[in-house]
Amino acid sequence: MNFDDGEDDHEKPAGRRRKPRPQREQKPREYKPREPRPIDAAQLQELAVGYAARYATTAAKLRRYLQRKLAERICTPEAPADIDTLVARIVTLGYVDDRVYAASKQRDLTARGFGAGRVKGALNAAGVSRDDIAAALAPDDDAPADPYAPAIAFARRRRFGPFAREGTVADPARRSRELAAMARAGHDFSVAKRVLAAVDEDAALALMDD
Repeated sequence: MNFDDGEDDHEKPAGRRRKPRPQREQKPREYKPREPRPIDAAQLQELAVGYAARYATTAAKLRRYLQRKLAERICTPEAPADIDTLVARIVTLGYVDDRVYAASKQRDLTARGFGAGRVKGALNAAGVSRDDIAAALAPDDDAPADPYAPAIAFARRRRFGPFAREGTVADPARRSRELAAMARAGHDFSVAKRVLAAVDEDAALALMDD
C-alpha cells in the first residue's frame, strides 16, 4: 500500500539571490575656475565709495581693498586704474579721514581696556601716519591721560588680580600669566604690576587718584 501525503519528496528550490549590481565608477568632478569679471574705472569708484560709506576705514585700508578687487577682476580698458588718485579723491570728499579714524579707534580700544601700546599697534596696522597716531594718543588738556583707567578696565574685564572670582588662588604662575596678558594689551609693566598687586577693587580704583 502506498501512502501518499501529497507532499513532494523533492526539496523546494531556495529563493533566487539577486546578483549585486556593479558599482559605477564615479568620475571626479571637474571644477572650472570662473573667469574674472571685467571692471572699469566707474565701477571701481562705486566700490570705493560704498566701502568707505559702510566701514570706518583709513586711506591705506581703502587702498588695500581696491588693490584686492583689481586683482580679482579684469580692468576695462586694459590700462590699470589709478588707485592712488581714486583714494585721494575719496579723502578729499571727506569719506575717509585718518585722524578721525585714529581718534575713534583710540577711544574704542581704551574703553575696552587696552593700553597705549596696543592702540599704537592697531593704528600702525591700519596705515595711520605717525602724526595722526601722535594726535590720537596725545593727552587731552581737559582730561589728562590716566594709564591706570584702561589697565583697571582690562583687569576687570578679564577678572585679573583684585577682580578675580571668589576662591581664585593668586599663585605666582597665575600672576605671571596676567602680567603677560596685560603687556600684550599694551599696558606699561609698572602700571600692570600695581593694578594686579592691589588687595581689592577699591585699592585698584584708588590708583587713578594717585
